[in-house]
Amino acid sequence: MSAEPQPAERSGHDGRRRAILAIDTATSRALVASGSPDGVIDGLTTWLVGYRHGETLLPTIGRFLGEQNLRRSRLVGIVVGTGPGAFTGLRVGLATAKGLAHGLGLPLVGVPTAAALLHAAGPGAVLLQPAGPRDRVLSRAGEPPRLLPAVGDLVPEGADAAAAQPELARDERLVAVDLDGRAPDDALARGTQAWDGLGAALIELGAARLRELAAAAPEDRRGELETVVPEYVTLPRGVTASGGEVEWSRDPR
Repeated sequence: MSAEPQPAERSGHDGRRRAILAIDTATSRALVASGSPDGVIDGLTTWLVGYRHGETLLPTIGRFLGEQNLRRSRLVGIVVGTGPGAFTGLRVGLATAKGLAHGLGLPLVGVPTAAALLHAAGPGAVLLQPAGPRDRVLSRAGEPPRLLPAVGDLVPEGADAAAAQPELARDERLVAVDLDGRAPDDALARGTQAWDGLGAALIELGAARLRELAAAAPEDRRGELETVVPEYVTLPRGVTASGGEVEWSRDPR
């Protein structure tokens, strides 16, 4: 059963401050965060979401804003994590972010969840995430995510599944998220640390994108409301296992 959202970390500011709101539903834990327009996080709530994205996300956002004493009129932008992730979570997260941005007349930017996790993990991190019950997705900074074969296809019968690691350069470290029993313990520990920094990374990276929009032509300042798309890894038509590549579904709306 999914855990309830954790109480939001309070910022100590009043409702008159200007803020950006970040939403991420790409992993097993959903996240809502707030931060200053210059990219400093000042509020965060997370919860184990299971399959209850549609049931829990909007109420949690409303409760979070209240706990932060943050009026919707003081929001200046929305940041949403785009994955890679599972179909249901990403679909609900992006639809919610788009609905809020449209309804409040705010610019929206998407930040790949993998890029934010790598940013939080630091230099040399290589991210490993699940793609369904067996496959995994590998992400490096500056490179497109790559689908790896199933763990069972990589190790001899009876061998420890955790031994099936992707090849790493000498200065690289494996960071595994949502892969308990399918990745080494040290990689899982680094994944937990990276996830703990995900909210701050989304706020930092998203704020930079929003500042770029603020300097753009007026017609471009809506951001990616109509173009941001999720990066699915569990949608059957979105995975080409034989080629080891992920073909992301495209949904212009």
